[in-house]
Amino acid sequence: MNSIYNKVDNALMIQRIQSLQPESKAIWGKMTADQMIKHTNEAIKIAFGEAHLKMNFLMRFLGKILKNKVLNSEFKRNSPTAPEFIFSERYDFETAKNELITNFSRFCEDQKAIKVWFHPFWGKMAKEDWDKLMWKHLDHHLRQFGV
Repeated sequence: MNSIYNKVDNALMIQRIQSLQPESKAIWGKMTADQMIKHTNEAIKIAFGEAHLKMNFLMRFLGKILKNKVLNSEFKRNSPTAPEFIFSERYDFETAKNELITNFSRFCEDQKAIKVWFHPFWGKMAKEDWDKLMWKHLDHHLRQFGV
């Protein structure tokens, strides 16, 4: 499997991000390209402790139960997301894209970039869990936009 921590793999993912255009259309779902970029970047910020999610007990329990299944399979289309990850406004595409590239690059540039070892939904997270989650999530959304 590809890894967010591997410089070559990380650079390949960034190439995919760079191929996005403001007018790129989703193959499925409702997000625009700029909204998807904001969404994926906000998810990355969770790992760095720069964004936060509020989860009730039931959702935390559900996340712990589903964690291994989800992290070891392909992400499903049109899956529900936390309200903090829903971006319905329009955003400056280039600014958002550059921020996503900068943040995704941090995984291989600084092996201590991840500051959170407990995810509000998924529970306890090892370095390998973050690797799978961050790779699969961004890959899922780039495939959503055909890149």
